[in-house]
Amino acid sequence: MANGQWYPAEWPERIRALADGALAPAVPRRAATVMLLKDTGAGPVVYMLRRRASMAFAGGAYAYPGGGVDPRDDEHHVRWAGPTRAWWAQRLGVDEGAAQAIVCAAVRETYEEAGVLLAGPTEESVVGDTTGAEWEADRAALVARELSFGGFLERRGLVLRSDLLGAWTRWITPEFEPRRYDTFFFVAALPEGQRTRNASTEADRTVWIRPGEAAAGYDKGELLMMPPTIATLRQLGGYESAGAALAGAPARDLTPVLATARLEDGEIVLSWPGHDEFTKHIPIGGASA
Repeated sequence: MANGQWYPAEWPERIRALADGALAPAVPRRAATVMLLKDTGAGPVVYMLRRRASMAFAGGAYAYPGGGVDPRDDEHHVRWAGPTRAWWAQRLGVDEGAAQAIVCAAVRETYEEAGVLLAGPTEESVVGDTTGAEWEADRAALVARELSFGGFLERRGLVLRSDLLGAWTRWITPEFEPRRYDTFFFVAALPEGQRTRNASTEADRTVWIRPGEAAAGYDKGELLMMPPTIATLRQLGGYESAGAALAGAPARDLTPVLATARLEDGEIVLSWPGHDEFTKHIPIGGASA
């Protein structure tokens, strides 16, 4: 029985075009996504959304809240709590401006798509409720890029809580994909007093689910997912609480995972280094296996 690995029908043709030199790889855009966790009596659950089937990229697949970096995410006036920008730059393997932009993108996208905000009035506090007309107006302005995230925080007198995030892994979209992202995955716990809601126009369903349960749904072919999603779910399954996952984040390897395609014995072999379960064998001119 086939699993739920997302595999677009046009990939073999694009892989062959790349190998023949007929396809120039797109430059990946930096992005951030957050695996939002909360504890239950049966262990931690993670917040996931299902992308609308009409989406050009990964339509119908389950994913986490996230999206691309806004060029304004590195604005200098963002109030900041937790590890310094220099610390984040070293952790993420980028310069300080890029580090701020990536962390801001993670917090901003979680607010835009899930209504959860990792920020507070002080360096030790977190907002307790982000519902209401005024909050929604600001969220909509962020989504429309009418308001920068730095401007939003400043208007509300909020401090970004970078200490509530843990950098988990980094995946880069394969070179043969037309839409490419250099995505940093973070883990965070749902702040007390806040609740999630489907605030994304890109999702038609949201769910809190145990990582192991979601992975089982993928294995049965019931839940469609991209490789980094199922890979991180399997990793999260080994933690007994949201706090334990956060505590384990600093030891995580952030070496980028990038799929490679090679010609071997009359077929294309598509693989993700360190993740053998996603390997695909594509006969030249035929279907994948």
